Amino acid sequence: MSSNTLLKRALLVGAAAATAGVWAVAPRSFTDKRRNFVPDIPDVWYAHRGLHDAGSGLTPQYAAGSGEYVALARRMALKAGYATSDYSGPIAPENSCAAFAAACEAGFGIELDLQLTKDGQVVVVHDADLSRVAGDPRNIGDLTYEELTRIPLFGKGRPGDSRAKPVDDGSEDGVATAAATTGYYQHVPLLCEVLRIVAGRVPLIVEYKFTTNGWDAGCEQLMSKGDELLQAYDGRYVIESFHPGAVNWYRNHRPEVCRGQLAEDVSLGKADVGRWASGKLLFDWLSKPDFIAYDWHGGKSPQVRLARAMGAVPVSWTVRSQEELEECSPWFDHHIFEAFVPRR
Repeated sequence: MSSNTLLKRALLVGAAAATAGVWAVAPRSFTDKRRNFVPDIPDVWYAHRGLHDAGSGLTPQYAAGSGEYVALARRMALKAGYATSDYSGPIAPENSCAAFAAACEAGFGIELDLQLTKDGQVVVVHDADLSRVAGDPRNIGDLTYEELTRIPLFGKGRPGDSRAKPVDDGSEDGVATAAATTGYYQHVPLLCEVLRIVAGRVPLIVEYKFTTNGWDAGCEQLMSKGDELLQAYDGRYVIESFHPGAVNWYRNHRPEVCRGQLAEDVSLGKADVGRWASGKLLFDWLSKPDFIAYDWHGGKSPQVRLARAMGAVPVSWTVRSQEELEECSPWFDHHIFEAFVPRR
């Protein structure tokens, strides 16, 4: 075989690979959006897990800017009617009714996370278990909603805590008991409770959370129950998920909803092939998203720039300082933030 023939074949293979790569990361088409009357993602700042005075992002690394943020969260939660001014503990922990009410009072959009309880209730919580937010090691999927109402979020903590103290109320195995639920506290809320509080005042980014990379009956149940509640909600929202199957569910069942693919760039040596491919947006052929919610560090990566050029709207997560915001702003149109009060 001649060198010219080999070169031609190599060029053809390269062109085919490039075409496949472009096809893989392509978002929903403009024609599809227009046919389904898909709204754009609202142009506001999105408070990560609500405007919170305890929880995600409030680490020593961001202490220089988080004081103002925590003070604002407490002030807005008080304005919304939660706790009293002399209350010394956390008023508005992450993903709580008080944190969402605080975000509404401040005029911020909200990013929140959905999971299912043991009794099939759709609740708003990020982690698979309660260790970080309540000091209780039990999994969300092993508890009923009634049980969750008796577990304080960041109980006995202080404003600005990033992690809850382990349960220490005389119970066995660090499990919270009803004895811990005296006085003011917030607990994991139902999605329907949160929707009543927000009541359309600010837009929502709703993330569907999963503990599996596969797709089973539990995944289907979360999608159908979450969507049923959102269909009855009279307010602006978009949906997102790290799981391409969840975004594809909306593609097939609710094409009129603005949908987003969550992702982050990870090296192949530090993650499995599926997670690596997801970070490269190679599953977008399945989800056909309207927006890409990407780790703020990766805005200038080739895959995000390509998706943006093809019409996907880039959204950063999670920006935690003014310096990070300024660094990533050229690459993103919208931002999910926490731990600081953003300024243009």
